[in-house]
Amino acid sequence: MDFKEPIEELIRDPREFTRDVSFPPAAELRIYDTSLRDGEQMPGVAYTPGDKYEICKRLSDIGVHIMDVGFPAVSADERSALQLIMQGKRKGEVRPDLDIVVMCRSNTKDIDATLSALAEIDVAPSEVTFFIFTSGSDLHMKYKIGKALLAREGKAESEWLDLPLSFYRRANVAMQCDAISYARSQGVTKIEFGGEDGSRGDVGYFIELFNAGLQAGGTRPSWPDTVGCLTPEATRWFSSRIVDAMPKNITLLNHFHNDYGLGTINCITSLSCGFKAFTVTANGYGERAGNVPLHQVVTALRVLYGVEIPGFKYHKLRDLARFMEGVSGMPVQAHEPVIGANVFSHESGIHTHAMLIDRRMYEAVPAALVGAEMQFVYGKHSGLAVIEAALAKNAARLGERGVAVDRDLCKHVLDEVKRVREERAQARQGSVGVAQYYEHVNHLGLTEDDVVRIAEGIGARTAAVGIH
Repeated sequence: MDFKEPIEELIRDPREFTRDVSFPPAAELRIYDTSLRDGEQMPGVAYTPGDKYEICKRLSDIGVHIMDVGFPAVSADERSALQLIMQGKRKGEVRPDLDIVVMCRSNTKDIDATLSALAEIDVAPSEVTFFIFTSGSDLHMKYKIGKALLAREGKAESEWLDLPLSFYRRANVAMQCDAISYARSQGVTKIEFGGEDGSRGDVGYFIELFNAGLQAGGTRPSWPDTVGCLTPEATRWFSSRIVDAMPKNITLLNHFHNDYGLGTINCITSLSCGFKAFTVTANGYGERAGNVPLHQVVTALRVLYGVEIPGFKYHKLRDLARFMEGVSGMPVQAHEPVIGANVFSHESGIHTHAMLIDRRMYEAVPAALVGAEMQFVYGKHSGLAVIEAALAKNAARLGERGVAVDRDLCKHVLDEVKRVREERAQARQGSVGVAQYYEHVNHLGLTEDDVVRIAEGIGARTAAVGIH
């Protein structure tokens, strides 16, 4: 409705509190999607090459700038997916400016395998970005890749536990830089690099690792909160120091996980410190509690901070969500911000009465912005006003059946709506749906019992062959 006063006089704009938060220019921000790699690592999720191509096309269309497609050297399916994507770029089905990232560890064997995989599908090294990664925390450097660093430095494995952390730090820098230099010598022109578990590493060491990587020929440093353990305060502490220590023309990439539900605000905090690229996944899929959800961060940036990503199609977020649910088999919660099935639905009589006056009464995220429509759900908490509105809207249809809409009818309908909803509650229909949901999720992947049964079957067949 048209209010007598300007809306700014009736409610406070959230941006009143964020207008002094500075970000890099919106045109320089880069959405880095890892749905095809980190998203697929969500337990129970598996995509075919055709699935990955369809996901890529939709993410290209909605406006992401960078896409991580994983490890083409590890399987024929991964190579097939990359081949489809690169062919799609040439045909114009995928945006030609979409930066495609392939991953490999910091060693020549992995780089050579990736180069061979690209050659097999007729992709030049210069057509993609190589993400050459290592470890970043002392825990990972010594106890995860420590033996590999020992072998590389010509040390005996018996020295593993006794050598100081400083040895592993130096060896790790040397390994990363040698790998970057080698990739450059093989025709790779764009190299993303960084160390896993960065948020539990030493910031001074990461600055050293990044500067050395840039000198070796790397082009985009990546700093990850691999286990999602940071708070916004810690994120600001790390991010500001890294930004201050890096050349100003470098695009820094952040990568947050969502283990405490802080992925989105940590991502935004990092951008406000000067990071320009940020990692997301469609629907927030990923390991454990997932990655930064694309829909959350882009919508929050626009509505709460006034940062609009040029060319991004916000109105397609909910369509993308439904597609991703179908292809992954993994539904999002009904109250998931922005894309959940119920986030623009209202049942409570107090709310529905107000929403009939104006959507801004209870709508913080503009439904139209993200391709949604406000709707009413009728049940135990409904009020008379929403019943009256529904029947008035359908008065012509009711009139054809000889039903006249008046207040008395509305009261009777409201009573019946409440009765039916309470009857359904007593029947415990909801518990059946929940049980079906968990049964579905638990059967997306294989269980330990499935693994043992497969082993039994293989063993039985092997024994039978041996007998004959």
